Amino acid sequence: MILEVILFLAGIALLIKGADLFVGGGGGLAARFGVSPAIIGFTVIAFGTSLPEFVVSVNAVIANDTGIALGNVLGSNIANIALVLALCAFIRPALVSGGMANLRETALMLAATGVFCLCALRGVLDLPAGLVMLATFAVILFIMTRGGGAIAEGVIRSHGRRDILLTVGGLAAVVIGSQLVIDGAVAIAGFFQIPTFVIGLSIVAVGTSLPELATSLVAIMKGEDGISVGNLLGSNIFNLLFVMGIGALIRPVPVANLTDTLIVAAFSVAVIPLFLGSDRWTRLWAVGLMAAYAVYIAFIFGMI
Repeated sequence: MILEVILFLAGIALLIKGADLFVGGGGGLAARFGVSPAIIGFTVIAFGTSLPEFVVSVNAVIANDTGIALGNVLGSNIANIALVLALCAFIRPALVSGGMANLRETALMLAATGVFCLCALRGVLDLPAGLVMLATFAVILFIMTRGGGAIAEGVIRSHGRRDILLTVGGLAAVVIGSQLVIDGAVAIAGFFQIPTFVIGLSIVAVGTSLPELATSLVAIMKGEDGISVGNLLGSNIFNLLFVMGIGALIRPVPVANLTDTLIVAAFSVAVIPLFLGSDRWTRLWAVGLMAAYAVYIAFIFGMI
């Protein structure tokens, strides 16, 4: 069991480092084409930081561990909002407070969540649901990339030819790390007799959300607010529509219990008040979100 835990932690480390390399390379490539920071955050960086969720969930579906796949996506989206975004808003409330500066991104995330919930109501994410989710994802991506705009000088820099190496190397690290995470998660779940879905919702979800946390905190410290918020909202869209859409094409993913799907929807809607008040209100709401997340984790583990 000790070896499995060590391999699981090693897999998490590879996921984080691999996503970081991918973000650096992908962001550099996008910068060479004059893409704005917000658009990079919502597309390239969001996809890069969602790579752990993508590879872990797809590999889990292929291995018929659909509980880990679905739990990972739902848990990651909850963690992105109630843990990562809430923490960022608490540290730097100006990131989100004082108006709906991120109205379009928030609306698109809510639309993606709504489409996913409608598909999940059928009790299974299968081929038709996968096609609907991927089509919706394509529409949302088209809407976002129409924004355009020149990138602010010095915000994200190209590394020249190294961008391709960083991107490929980061992807390789994520793929290897994801397999270690899946194997470790299954072993941990078996040892403690915990359903793999719960492990996916909690341990695996938080682990695969660490790239979003690291990327957003670094963006805040650098004053790149557009990247931070866009990264988180975009990542949630990628997780629900692209990751689970691809997974549904590979193998039907049963949705045995809609409770967690509805909880994802509730946390998604709970993003809105973060944008509507003063700095003090934003901090209070952020604390409330983090507290709600703690209660949720206690609930799924049967502590309350």
